[in-house]
Amino acid sequence: MAEETRLPDGALMAQRDAPVGGQAVMEGVMMRGVSTWAVAVRKPLPEEIIDGEVDAEKGAHGEIEIQTFPLVSWTKRRKAFRWPIIRGVVALAESLNIGFKALSISANAQLPEEEEDISGGMWVGTVFVSMLLAIGLFFVIPVGLTSLIKDELNSAFLFWAVEGVLRTAIFLGYILLLSRIRDLRRVFEYHGAEHKVISCYEADDELTPARAQLYSRLHPRCGTSFLLIVMIVAIFVFAPLGLPAWYWLVASRIIGVPLIAGLSFEVIKWAGRNRSKPWVRKLMYPGLMLQKLTTREPDEEELEVAIAALNAVLAVEDPRNASADDIVGVELVA
Repeated sequence: MAEETRLPDGALMAQRDAPVGGQAVMEGVMMRGVSTWAVAVRKPLPEEIIDGEVDAEKGAHGEIEIQTFPLVSWTKRRKAFRWPIIRGVVALAESLNIGFKALSISANAQLPEEEEDISGGMWVGTVFVSMLLAIGLFFVIPVGLTSLIKDELNSAFLFWAVEGVLRTAIFLGYILLLSRIRDLRRVFEYHGAEHKVISCYEADDELTPARAQLYSRLHPRCGTSFLLIVMIVAIFVFAPLGLPAWYWLVASRIIGVPLIAGLSFEVIKWAGRNRSKPWVRKLMYPGLMLQKLTTREPDEEELEVAIAALNAVLAVEDPRNASADDIVGVELVA
């Protein structure tokens, strides 16, 4: 690298962006390119399966199982899906779809061979319940609680400020709570491995565990940073609505979720492209610091899994040779 830039954890940051994203899953990593996505999962050794389960803290240490899938981005289906803001909503929905498929694959890989795989219907139900909980926790509850003191505030500005602070506080508390769950430690380590390997690729460095370890476990396009941006953008989106009746307040918070997601997508996409500018990194600093809660330093075996997932994508395509139209909507999270 001609110039070295380091993130808040003191490790290297790649100077440029690449159309590659990913997600940590159970004992593995999903990597996504432009026309391909792949999941690499560390299978458990027979002695690591006790009572049909793998110890969540010790993890699996068997062979790496890799599955690769073709991908045609939803943004190619309609021209309107590539418009600013709309493309963010489409990209988020597509990422959630791939992400839950990857989670299903990783969960089934940890089961004993004789045990039946988790059904697709169960995962659809999980997605639906998760979305309801997220909207309720981060949008409905803050506006509901603030509405209880609406008359005392007697000000649209104060209502907007209190709701925004409450929403952000709930989100930060939720992330802090997740970071304390010991069973998620290895997932956070794989999250760090995913970031390191993507940064290693973005820097045109050799994809080996030793080289990837030099890079930061934090990433400008991380989903954690994206969610923080969502909380902040929501404050400004809801500000002009004033103080309508409580049912309109609740309805607006639910209906406004796609708009907020689309705007947040544009913000994090812009930050990823402009990461080399010092003032942009200052704006990204809160999100990067928050990633310290949702990532952990990975070991060599975990980096090997992340590299295997990315190599499976690179064996099919070279994301850097993709056209501008091809990469619309694939730059959401890393």
